[in-house]
Amino acid sequence: MKVLTVVIPCYNSADYMDRAIESLLIGSEDLEILIIDDGSGDDTLKIAKDYERKYPGIVYTIHKENGGHGDAVTTGLKNSNGLYFKVLDSDDWFDKDSFKKVLSILKDLIKTSKTVDMLIANYVYENAIIHRSKSINYKGAMPEEKIFTWDELGHLKNSQNILMHSVIYRTDVLRECNLELPKHTFYVDNIFVYKPLPYVKTMYYINVDLYRYFIGREDQSVNEKVMISRIDQQIKVTKILIDSYNPMIIGSRKLRKYMTKYIVMMMAVSTVLLLKENTDDSLHKKNELWNYLNYKNKSLYREVSKSTLGLLMQLKGLLGRNIILLGYSLSRRVIGFN
Repeated sequence: MKVLTVVIPCYNSADYMDRAIESLLIGSEDLEILIIDDGSGDDTLKIAKDYERKYPGIVYTIHKENGGHGDAVTTGLKNSNGLYFKVLDSDDWFDKDSFKKVLSILKDLIKTSKTVDMLIANYVYENAIIHRSKSINYKGAMPEEKIFTWDELGHLKNSQNILMHSVIYRTDVLRECNLELPKHTFYVDNIFVYKPLPYVKTMYYINVDLYRYFIGREDQSVNEKVMISRIDQQIKVTKILIDSYNPMIIGSRKLRKYMTKYIVMMMAVSTVLLLKENTDDSLHKKNELWNYLNYKNKSLYREVSKSTLGLLMQLKGLLGRNIILLGYSLSRRVIGFN
């Protein structure tokens, strides 16, 4: 069995997938690289097959009908032979030195029979538009290079949310929570990183900049105009997270607090985008989403509503809308993600 499976979902990725794949080729037989060709119409499959021939036993190609990013990740999970599981998007890449350290630590943990359900490393926003890099780390919030539990977690700042870019899951954790991402849906990385959390009992943080997250393509899902055009999918994913919040299986108070905070963030993103669209239909969708939260989980609704961001998101009228959008604009500048 391999130590780590890295899944690369690819759809018409021929122009940039080489960088992602090359960043994983560190000469380790402990690694399994699954390139999932999601029904591409360009040379993606050919490139993937070339790597498979060049690196037998390490690189594997799976061709499937188009089902979207989430379906490609699900396909990768079903075919994974690694004890640990990581997703690398085809336009992103790993820092090789950091990756060597991460893989070495995973091997040591396995060798000493120490179970870690989730390993966290830093990620870096690589913004091609403003030619700026910004590292997101978890210093001060997580103990470094030791096994810890939710009860030992410190305060996570708003910039320190645990994202798909930063997390490596033990594969059995993903299978235990029956993770299956919806087809033809954007923003499913939120489901990937959120639904398994109650099944995570032990964690390990490595303070290295592993994941390089590229921002700059006009068609990219984090582009604001694109996000507004796909608002129905953002709402769909937010509702799935709401449905996934089950206090009966969340053992730790700190975990419950973090999962609530994540819902607050998702509600805020959906609310802002709907206000930016600013149509009768979008305002109706905003109210419907908040009503959905209240209907599905009244206690969670109360917790979200009384948070500072939750209170802000529910301001009414033109003044309320302007305050919400101003706060959103300021937060974007601080984080610098798009």
